[in-house]
Amino acid sequence: MTRAKPVPESVTVHIPFRLVKRGGRKEMQLPDGASSHRKMDNTLVKALARAFRWKRMLEAGEFATIAELAEHEGIAASYMTRVMRLTLLAPDIVEAILNGTHGSDVTLARLLAPLPEGWDEQYGVLATQM
Repeated sequence: MTRAKPVPESVTVHIPFRLVKRGGRKEMQLPDGASSHRKMDNTLVKALARAFRWKRMLEAGEFATIAELAEHEGIAASYMTRVMRLTLLAPDIVEAILNGTHGSDVTLARLLAPLPEGWDEQYGVLATQM
């Protein structure tokens, strides 16, 4: 009869990662090549939802101007116009944000900065981050 080797009382597992700030929160970022199931970035998803809602309200004639809508929403018109530019993002970029497959460098602050109008050019600018 053979005896099994004793099982150690504790096991140590080393997982390389780093913490990065995203939207005021800390997020764990795994090294390249490591599989991870990304979660949706709620900040980006919420901004997209607001942008498309505001666009729909303007197109429906509920408000005559962006300034009028911004006053109703209680935000600055300049901020509203920057957020509404998200409605001009390429569909595959919007889909990546909603699926949580966008890169960690694709943040709301990055998307609120001026981006090219053409979808191919947008993807080219953000491709290294997606």
